[in-house]
Amino acid sequence: MVKAVYPGSFDPVTNGHIDVITRAAAIVDEVIIGVLVNKKKSPFFTMEERFEMLKKSVEDIPNVTVKTFEGTTVDFAKENDARIIVRGLRAVTDYENEMQIAQTNRQICEDIETLFLITSLEYAFLSSTIVKEIASFGKDVSSWVPKVVEDRLREKFKY
Repeated sequence: MVKAVYPGSFDPVTNGHIDVITRAAAIVDEVIIGVLVNKKKSPFFTMEERFEMLKKSVEDIPNVTVKTFEGTTVDFAKENDARIIVRGLRAVTDYENEMQIAQTNRQICEDIETLFLITSLEYAFLSSTIVKEIASFGKDVSSWVPKVVEDRLREKFKY
């Protein structure tokens, strides 16, 4: 059984993330989404909110689970018996950063591979930061995020 982890802050989860998750789930037996607790950052949504939005967003994909974690992605992968770390790439700038992280992870544990999935063209521009910024102006982001996220953004920004 091949397991993969897909780590991230998911603040909030976007349809670009869902695209990568769905495609990864078609490749491996199990995808474990790891919602990262990063004490150096101040996320817009709480850990509980991000966790719940992700769970709701992937509930129809049977081989996907959602967990939270602190520490390194390599340790998270090992704790979950995963051999693959999934990362989505939108642009060349993502590649440079993600390649450096993947090479570092490989130095830490050579048994864990990184699988890069190129984001579908329709989501290549999309980021959680863009979603939050546009939503803060009361603009429609429904085509960029799952319904549960759209609802939470409306609550937070009161539009």
